[in-house]
Amino acid sequence: MHTLDASSILHAWDNYPLPQFPGLWDWLAAEIQAQRLSIATVALEEVGHKSPDCATWLKGQNIRRLPMSNAVVQAAKQIKNEVGIQNDQYHPKGVDENDILIIAASQCHGATLVTNEARQSSSLKEPTRRKIPAVCDLPGVAVT
Repeated sequence: MHTLDASSILHAWDNYPLPQFPGLWDWLAAEIQAQRLSIATVALEEVGHKSPDCATWLKGQNIRRLPMSNAVVQAAKQIKNEVGIQNDQYHPKGVDENDILIIAASQCHGATLVTNEARQSSSLKEPTRRKIPAVCDLPGVAVT
């Protein structure tokens, strides 16, 4: 199963509009119906804030929503420790709380996380500047 980060579905929504690319959206709908595509509840909330129409479309397809369970919250705490985030002091150029929860939900559900964020160099001097792909690559996180 794959799970969407808000950035990936918003990028698709903004750059490949439904009226111009109906085949893409038909395929996404089929993936959702087959339960091969999901989204963490916090990512769906982000989508709703930035593009209510996109969130409505996802909900209309009955996308599987990964809840923020106790297991996800505990995994998120471990990921924060792995990244080096202390006292909720997130770096403005790194992951934020929602990103951590989205990664943790993917980890707990054994899902591949689909994001539109670019990969970063593995030699970041400040670990808290890591974006989603770099956090997923950490040995203690290991999310594809």
